[in-house]
Amino acid sequence: MRLILTLLIIALSTISKAQVYSCIDGEVYFISEAPLEIITASSQKLQGALDVNTKTFAFQIYIKSFDGFNNSLQREHFYENYMEVNEYPLATFKGKLLEQIDNDRAKYRAKGILNIHGIEVERIIEVNLGFNESSIDFYSTSVVALEDHKIHLPRIVYQKIAEEILVTVQGSLNLRE
Repeated sequence: MRLILTLLIIALSTISKAQVYSCIDGEVYFISEAPLEIITASSQKLQGALDVNTKTFAFQIYIKSFDGFNNSLQREHFYENYMEVNEYPLATFKGKLLEQIDNDRAKYRAKGILNIHGIEVERIIEVNLGFNESSIDFYSTSVVALEDHKIHLPRIVYQKIAEEILVTVQGSLNLRE
């Protein structure tokens, strides 16, 4: 996993004299609120990097790093039947911040390609950034529609799994020298 993060940092830093911040332990949390069941899961394995000079970013998470769920069978179905982790092990979001980065601004728009289940969708997602001496805290929530990423649900589970999933992402990016 560290090899991929290193490659992300190198890719972001080759564009200009980089001021790159990176994260190896950000959190992704999701909730599915369906009529018959609420499902939650999270992972503290989000990896990513942000080059503040170019405003470019790249984040990734291994789908199998999610834990929680209501039971082990639910987790197994999530991995194998819906997310098909053997074929699509990663979810990624790569792109650029639309606004100029400054310490006084808290809200930004991140425009990029969200790749889940092997399907790329262009998205604009609001993100809150908090600037510290050598780190940047980030927090964002957005809704992901299963249909947008061709994640198909059997008719039998329609009342147990929501068609739109609320996803929260948070963590700290630390300055890399």
